[in-house]
Amino acid sequence: MVNHSLYTVQAVVVLDSDGARLLAKYYSRRPSAQGHKSLKEQKKFESELFSKTRKSSSEVILLDGQTVLFKYINDVYFYLVGASDENELLLSSVLNGLVEAISALLKHNVDKRNLLDNLDMVVLALDETIDDGIALETDPSAIASNVSKRGVDTLDVSLANLNEQTLLDAYKQAKERFNLAL
Repeated sequence: MVNHSLYTVQAVVVLDSDGARLLAKYYSRRPSAQGHKSLKEQKKFESELFSKTRKSSSEVILLDGQTVLFKYINDVYFYLVGASDENELLLSSVLNGLVEAISALLKHNVDKRNLLDNLDMVVLALDETIDDGIALETDPSAIASNVSKRGVDTLDVSLANLNEQTLLDAYKQAKERFNLAL
């Protein structure tokens, strides 16, 4: 049976070198998806995932009827879960794009501490790559660029800036930036 659905990704999981969850996002809109609904089921799945892959030399495994691709960088495991009938090359390009974008955003210093310190950028990169199980982007430079643009659009309000501005000045500055964004 050939899969003709856009919903290609069932989950993205990021674990540390001890198998502890750093980030996990499960998607279950696909009709044939094995939903990991409860936190207990998710933790059990992640534990099985880690035990099967921590000493594996391949980057693709089959677990509970699902295709799992993974990458290990320093002390972080990145997993992408799809259906057993899903195209592994597509899943691989999605995982590679996500991991390379995260690496670029973290200035090629991917480790547990740096990932947790910049979790907001990592989650934004994940959201730019996959939306509700649909792979949106696989080009790492496009993903990183879109995440960086979001950072530029935010207001730069530091404590030093606030101390020097009156409330009216801050209002004018916010209004000008808002008008420029439109």
